[in-house]
Amino acid sequence: MNDTKLIDIASALGISVTTVSKALKGYTDISKTTRAKVIEMADKMNYMPNSVAVNLRTNETKTIGVIIPATVHHFFSSVLNGILEEAEKRGYLVIILQSSEKYELEKKQVALLLQKRVDGILMSLSNETDDFFHINEAIRKNTPVVLFDKIAKRVDCSKVVINDMKAAYDAVTYLIEKGFKKIAHFRGSYVPQNSIDRFLGYKKALEDHNIQYDPSLVYVCDHNTDFEDGYENAEKLMADHKDVDAVFAVTDLVAIGIIKYFNDKKIKTPEQVAVFGFSNWFMSTVISPKLTTIDQPGYDIGYRAASILIDEIAQIKEHIPVVHQIVELPTHIIERESTQRGI
Repeated sequence: MNDTKLIDIASALGISVTTVSKALKGYTDISKTTRAKVIEMADKMNYMPNSVAVNLRTNETKTIGVIIPATVHHFFSSVLNGILEEAEKRGYLVIILQSSEKYELEKKQVALLLQKRVDGILMSLSNETDDFFHINEAIRKNTPVVLFDKIAKRVDCSKVVINDMKAAYDAVTYLIEKGFKKIAHFRGSYVPQNSIDRFLGYKKALEDHNIQYDPSLVYVCDHNTDFEDGYENAEKLMADHKDVDAVFAVTDLVAIGIIKYFNDKKIKTPEQVAVFGFSNWFMSTVISPKLTTIDQPGYDIGYRAASILIDEIAQIKEHIPVVHQIVELPTHIIERESTQRGI
């Protein structure tokens, strides 16, 4: 380990420690010649600044925390790619935590990140989170928070989202215009805002096209909107409504569970029942039939959220008032085999 200190550089050059420190920081009252000599000697002696001391002096750690509900989902891996790239570009390290859709774990993780003195926090809320004291407490302590994907309208912070209601409305309208009339919805739980908005988009599309809303066609996914939810609810759906002709699923993973059940039971997709997903995960292109879905821009969500957070960190450091932003990124339909009859 190299233990070169400022005093060692100062002694080698015959100048004061203060001059060395100022030269390394680029102070303008140090001549260019002196600064060049200090930098050259520092390189020669393999000097590295003490990051702990720097952090204490500047009151920043150059780290941000990220809390996501799950790491296995393609969407969140895309979000993380965007976050990591932007953080690296701007000189920040990233601590990644997984709440596993548990409110209590999410609370502990926020507290842990505050103990680690992160400069800011990025979060997508768990499905269980319906109390936001822990997030508001972080903001009260002057640690900026940016929410993405699963957000809370009652938290006053910046957010990066899509218009889930419009995306769902467009998906169901697409199905109706394709001639499907009895459309079921496999929704997420009752807490997350994106789950609520996708359900509301589904319902409004039916009403706007003069199709009566039938609550018995809505099935709640209780296993954190995963493959199992799709498979189990597909079985219930076919027992309850043998004449259903389409399903709009809250996520691609749920939709893939539906298609797997239909394939196992020799129910043809889309000839008998069409399936529409949400997010455009990698699996949507490898399932048979390939899944029609909403493209959700995970990478863009990640880098925009990280960029906003790092900007807010800088504004707080410079005592500049932070104006929170709501950034809404566009989505579009990816049409594939699971909704195209006759293919």
